[in-house]
Amino acid sequence: MSSKQKQTYSVCFCCRRRFKLGVSEAPPEIREFFHRYCDENGIMTASHLRRFLTEVQREEKITEEETQAIIDGHKHLSIFHRRGLNLESFFKFLFSDDNPPLLPSRGVHQDMTLPLSHYYIYTGHNSYLTGNQLSSDCSDAPIINALQRGVRVIELDIWPNDSKEDIHVLHGRTLTTPVALIKCLRSIKEYAFVASEYPVVITLEDHLTPDLQAKVAKMVTQTFGDILFCPSSESLKEFPSPESLKKRIIISTKPPKEYLEAKEGKEKGESQRGKPSDDEEAWGKEVPSLRGGTIADYKNSGDDEDDLTEEDDDLDEAEKLGQNGSDEYRRLIAIHAGKPKGGLEEGLKVDPDKVRRLSLSESQLEKAAETYGKEIVRFTQRNILRVYPKGTRITSSNYNPLIGWMHGAQMVAFNMQGYGRSLWLMQGMFKANGRCGFVKKPDFLLKTGPNNEVFDPKAPLPVKTTLKVTVYIGEGWYYDFKHTHFDQFSPPDFYARVGIAGVPFDTTMKKTKSIEDNWLPSWNEVFEFPLSVPELALLRIEVHEYDMSEKDDFGGQTCLPVSELRSGIRAVPLHSRKDVKYNNVKLLMRFEFI
Repeated sequence: MSSKQKQTYSVCFCCRRRFKLGVSEAPPEIREFFHRYCDENGIMTASHLRRFLTEVQREEKITEEETQAIIDGHKHLSIFHRRGLNLESFFKFLFSDDNPPLLPSRGVHQDMTLPLSHYYIYTGHNSYLTGNQLSSDCSDAPIINALQRGVRVIELDIWPNDSKEDIHVLHGRTLTTPVALIKCLRSIKEYAFVASEYPVVITLEDHLTPDLQAKVAKMVTQTFGDILFCPSSESLKEFPSPESLKKRIIISTKPPKEYLEAKEGKEKGESQRGKPSDDEEAWGKEVPSLRGGTIADYKNSGDDEDDLTEEDDDLDEAEKLGQNGSDEYRRLIAIHAGKPKGGLEEGLKVDPDKVRRLSLSESQLEKAAETYGKEIVRFTQRNILRVYPKGTRITSSNYNPLIGWMHGAQMVAFNMQGYGRSLWLMQGMFKANGRCGFVKKPDFLLKTGPNNEVFDPKAPLPVKTTLKVTVYIGEGWYYDFKHTHFDQFSPPDFYARVGIAGVPFDTTMKKTKSIEDNWLPSWNEVFEFPLSVPELALLRIEVHEYDMSEKDDFGGQTCLPVSELRSGIRAVPLHSRKDVKYNNVKLLMRFEFI
């Protein structure tokens, strides 16, 4: 962009204002680094660059050949200095796509040979819905989209069609329009392993008669064939590993039971309550805080009344009537699900001979965590816990996933069809481990002490490390947005928000000053974040445009797993509200662990 370019804004029909656009310039600290590491002629050769990358960027293993390749890739920016980089080309390299905050070449690097219960799994909720929970269309399109983004758990609610002869997927007792089960299954088969070769779990919410369950068994078997994982015995003593289940489809649902006609007309209580809030920000509500060591401040009054679960069919009643469901259907179920019988304390008991999946709504988990936090952690060391949104979220909003993760819950189920800050955290978490959809849980959630003790989510912990973040500058909005997108009468006034989502004591959000009338904001501000559980910390980055008279405008966001953050000065690309990467918008930042 030429520094002579100007931009004109109309103030009224007879008055216009002109602003110089300028060019991105290296911040003072970048200049200092360049002069510290270049030679006496102001050139950074391969050996100089290697020293910078080793000492500042913490890339200890980089070779001189690799640094020469960087120079060869950027020396066209300094045509008079073929031997190395000048200040301009050094700055352009740091601010380029070749210098991302996460290492793309790292791929899957965690141990994938442990039981499924040892991993957080990218999990969808009501995966077939295109919009809200009450009246949107059901389709295979959101299922395809979720799989393309790396989601590994797809949920299908299966019901008899009007003639009771076939199976539909829809959100029961609502106005959602159905989609045929076979269409969903075929799309899952086609797209299951596009983004990741690790297994896909289909969780079925089953509202079928035994004859229709038999029909589902045939449909599933014929669709998936050899890639369907069928356990050799009805119940597993331990879950298989993601590695052993590569390119396999896994079915998880409650064991077959007698279909209860009486239940069909029953209102599902919470699924009809509530209405969309009118205070949604342009970028989604702030993630509810867990700060203070408890979750009491996370609750909203009136949200936990009669919290009926998705699995509120009475299993005990069904068993009295006799479990005469389809044997073929029963044999397909690799991960047995169910609601807790005899209260939560009983439901969280660990069976040494059998593993299973338990489902709790976010509200139930909140209540359980107050009394049974350590019991939940112990349960999730061997068994799978699925957490799902409360029914009042009819707009398909989401909750804070950290509640589930800090208690070891593997399947924190989210509505994937929308956007918002909570969903950005979910997307940020699963950028880890090569975006394969499985992230190994921290060791402290998997270990049992000498006296059989487990991690206590409520216990205060010492600071393990401090993340120091420098926000230098931003660029790219001029190219990705219309020049009047943020302000009709002048260039934007950008500010950045930077913070941590993690366990309560680590969670915080800070912000820079606003830079007025500038498409190329230069903040040069430093923030420090003490971390007690860096393994569960996510770095949140947002840019907004300050608006004095209305709500501030959205200017981009990203969320990054701290455990995989590269030290040093990095170019951080920003994404839209729907987490689509902008073509040009990015920030230059520095990350240091001190």
